[in-house]
Amino acid sequence: MTNQSNYRENADTVTEKAKIFSVRDLPKSERPRERLLEHGAGKLSSPEVLSLILNTGTKGEPVMMLSQKLLMQFGSLSGIMNASIEDLKCVKGLGEVKATKLIACFEIARRASREETEYIKKTESEKKKFSAVTSPDELYKIVKDKIINFSKEHFYVISLDIRNNFIGIDEISVGTLTASLVHPRETFESAIRRHAAHIIIAHNHPSGETDPSDDDLKITKRLVDAGRIMGIEVLDHIIFTNNGYLSFKEKLLL
Repeated sequence: MTNQSNYRENADTVTEKAKIFSVRDLPKSERPRERLLEHGAGKLSSPEVLSLILNTGTKGEPVMMLSQKLLMQFGSLSGIMNASIEDLKCVKGLGEVKATKLIACFEIARRASREETEYIKKTESEKKKFSAVTSPDELYKIVKDKIINFSKEHFYVISLDIRNNFIGIDEISVGTLTASLVHPRETFESAIRRHAAHIIIAHNHPSGETDPSDDDLKITKRLVDAGRIMGIEVLDHIIFTNNGYLSFKEKLLL
């Protein structure tokens, strides 16, 4: 009986201490906000993350204790995420303001997850559609479908892997192309980001003519030279219109 009595007394003491303990009682380096700033959000525990969202506790129940209570009541972050606002408001110390904050934060997480899933599906769809780029005719179909307004010049970089499989296509600039406007830095940025082994550059001529201008020739030479230095080969340059195209490779201009 004595041991049980001591246990209850110790438990009561711990509970009382927990009730008056707050984030401000922690050393500054151990507070959730400071830890996030120094180490990143990934290093925080779930109660710490929740405490930053809730921001404050209530009288007699600090925010860290409220965060731990939430996790215990709903079992996990997933459990809190799937709780209704009515369920959350039933938690003593939470209230409508904190409950709506939690609902909003978890809704952001859901939307971000959906966006990522949609992006992956779209990327996989593009890869499947253009699994291997083997001819200028296929490239023409890819870039032509990207343009709605042919009255402006659009400059694209098509990224390919080591086997010339299509990785992705990026629009680099819109407007009149000049050797000074199209810089290797912007051109190869997307290729580096996509870990491309080769690229094909393409742009349209609003005039409807596919013959390369002096600037087109200068731009191509500059980018080919830059690609050699960077180890990313420029395989072709396609000039296209709404009705046709010219391939530098086919015309032996590359």
